[in-house]
Amino acid sequence: MPRVVTLLCFVLMIEWVHGQVINTATMDTVETTVIGHVGLGGYVDSYYGYNFNKPADGYNPYFVSSARHNELAINLAYVDVRYRSKYMRVRFVPGFGTYMDANYATEPGSLKNMVEANVGVLISEKKKIWLDAGVLGSPYTNESAISKDHLMYTRSFAPEYVPYYITGAKLSVPLSEKVNAYLYLINGWQVIQDNNTGKSVGTQLEYRPNSTMLFNWDTYIGDERSPNHTNYRMRYFSDFYWIYRPGNRWMATSCVYVGLQDREGLSSASWWQANFIARYSFTEVISVSARLEHFHDPSGVIASPVTGASSFRTTSYGVCANFQLHKMALFRLEARQFMSQDNVYVDRNSNPTTSSTLLVGSLTAWF
Repeated sequence: MPRVVTLLCFVLMIEWVHGQVINTATMDTVETTVIGHVGLGGYVDSYYGYNFNKPADGYNPYFVSSARHNELAINLAYVDVRYRSKYMRVRFVPGFGTYMDANYATEPGSLKNMVEANVGVLISEKKKIWLDAGVLGSPYTNESAISKDHLMYTRSFAPEYVPYYITGAKLSVPLSEKVNAYLYLINGWQVIQDNNTGKSVGTQLEYRPNSTMLFNWDTYIGDERSPNHTNYRMRYFSDFYWIYRPGNRWMATSCVYVGLQDREGLSSASWWQANFIARYSFTEVISVSARLEHFHDPSGVIASPVTGASSFRTTSYGVCANFQLHKMALFRLEARQFMSQDNVYVDRNSNPTTSSTLLVGSLTAWF
């Protein structure tokens, strides 16, 4: 009987989630097979990308997601193991692939393979308040590393230059049926092993006015001095994103953010980005998506130009054809054009240039 009750709770939870707009910033959207209190799932994202600038090192600059050129590769593969009871939840997600190699390069040892590893306890049954601690998915921007949840296959500049993961504690507080609040105390800006003695604070506020729309506002404040940036001090960041799913035909999302970095001996530097993405479904199987975005970092605080240019300002637009081959399998073809005000790209002759073109195909499955 306890196993039946637990399974029923999981099913009801999944139905409740799918009855409202899913926050695609989360990495908790793969349904799991449940046996007793334990859930087991998995995810494999394979891809082939071709950059017409033909980067000599085989990497598309400025991205950690699907970043390899002219190579069949695995972007992200993981096993998702969960435990859930009335008062406790545990999640362990070891990951592999080129995304892990690029995004976790500075983490030591076995931490390089830690997509998520956290434990949570219910500290107020009446108010449904949870406290989770460990390596957690990041709330920042409307995209995560899980490509299946997003309208385009490749990631926007927005998530590539904020934390994909954070390490620390998360307090989840439902304020009403439509509003959820979260408070984070974390080691810093996308780190598992801390790189200074300070701690950072983040906040998140979700608002669902109805079953078709979600608004999300995040903040981050923390000291970002590190061996690589000895003059960095406090970083202030805020993003706002919107997700709209009115029916089976149209879907849309947009994200804007701004950051400010204090620097010892220099004036503070700011950066910002904005994007808009939409998808139209012709049938249950075939849909087309499009994206327009601009990333503006004139002081090179977050994005360091590979050409040695002092600023990074670039616009990107692209289209993506999506084919839902199965309930849990997706094939996609995407074309993406980058245009910059600065010589931040490198052409096929290794000379600085202002543009780059990328084609990528992917086959993704989950269970």
